Amino acid sequence: MTDNRRLAGRAAIVTGGGGGLGLAIARRFAAEGADVLVADVQADLAGRAAAEVASIGVKTRSMRVDVTDTASVEAMAATALDAFGRIDILVNSAGLGEQVSFLKQRPEDFERIVAVNLTGSYRCARAVAPPMIDAGRGSIVNISSVAGLVGISGRIGYGSSKHGVVGLTRNLAIELAPYGIRVNAVAPGPVDTAMVAQIHTAATRATYTREIPMARYGLPEEIAAATAFLVSDDASYVTGHTLPVDGGFAITGAIFDPD
Repeated sequence: MTDNRRLAGRAAIVTGGGGGLGLAIARRFAAEGADVLVADVQADLAGRAAAEVASIGVKTRSMRVDVTDTASVEAMAATALDAFGRIDILVNSAGLGEQVSFLKQRPEDFERIVAVNLTGSYRCARAVAPPMIDAGRGSIVNISSVAGLVGISGRIGYGSSKHGVVGLTRNLAIELAPYGIRVNAVAPGPVDTAMVAQIHTAATRATYTREIPMARYGLPEEIAAATAFLVSDDASYVTGHTLPVDGGFAITGAIFDPD
């Protein structure tokens, strides 16, 4: 019997897969038929997420991965190849957020956010590119943000890193297209995740809800659905694109006091 699931027979790596958007993406990929390596800097979260994903009926692996460490990232790619025999998909979902004004942010915190969100995405893409090139196909999706498309108060490190992710996506798309590898990005608006719950104050939430045309926060599953589309053959002629999944926020924007 033919397996009509869009990602059947494919193998994916999802960084930051232990929770939030990453976990929702891993679940969706599994439902679409993909085997999934769940990578997270917190090994216990990665393990629990992989067990949950495995219950859907696909092969899974979990491992602790620090995307700021080259050796850790290279071990991730090697583990995926050993477990699945291939790497078809990479989703760079590992990330750090913030809610602090420019004048109050410490330079070392800015640098840490860029190291995880931007350089970490570069590092992971660099690790999976060779096996994708050997296979003559692959798909990479970087999780950016509407903060990477517009200016938002209190997001100087996060927004700068996510703007960088958009640029990284475009440049990788150009360089990897000759090898059959597509590179796109998803730019979520405010989404109800544990990280957002920690950094969004009541005032912040009220401002976003007022300024989002659809007047609500998104759901992790909505981001996962867009990501699944981009890595599937339904998007076979889409590369270098950043897809806002934001209820229309990127066409409005907001200015407010981050404190």
